Amino acid sequence: MSVDSGRSHLVACACGQVVFEAAGVPILTTVCDCASCREAGRRIEALPGAAPVLDADGGTSFVLHRKDRVRCTRGGAQLKEYRLKPDSPTRRVVATCCHSAMFLEFNKGHWLSLYRNRIPGAPPVEMRVMTGDRPDGAPLDGNVPAYATHSVAFMWRLFAAWFAMGLRTPRGIDGTKIEGGSP
Repeated sequence: MSVDSGRSHLVACACGQVVFEAAGVPILTTVCDCASCREAGRRIEALPGAAPVLDADGGTSFVLHRKDRVRCTRGGAQLKEYRLKPDSPTRRVVATCCHSAMFLEFNKGHWLSLYRNRIPGAPPVEMRVMTGDRPDGAPLDGNVPAYATHSVAFMWRLFAAWFAMGLRTPRGIDGTKIEGGSP
């Protein structure tokens, strides 16, 4: 794994049996308020002994990293993917040892959305996206910019990371076999 910056984040499940390393500076730190992230969060939190997924206000916090900078260093055999629907282009990957949500991945994406609550000392949230999906009247924390959909800044940061990767999309996390399922 080649990296521009010496900074890295450890991403660990609640019991510590599954660990990832995310090297380099993250693409972005965000809270997603889309209906899919909220529904998936509720389903994952309903698993026996599951670690929290949703923030207190119902959003899901993520730290986005380039796929080519994330690797599983321990416990890869304990990962299981969940999809809201069998044909969903989005999968959420959970550590089966303690039902901690580890990351979200889009099939054709060049990045992984690591669940922020799995990263000790995670960087602060920079923006909220998909607030148009929030239930009517649900209050927003006014400390970060909030966008009804994905903002231009959000999309630009993803594109800039993809461009820095030579416009290629890695096929997942090195050496990690992940089984499928549904909560």
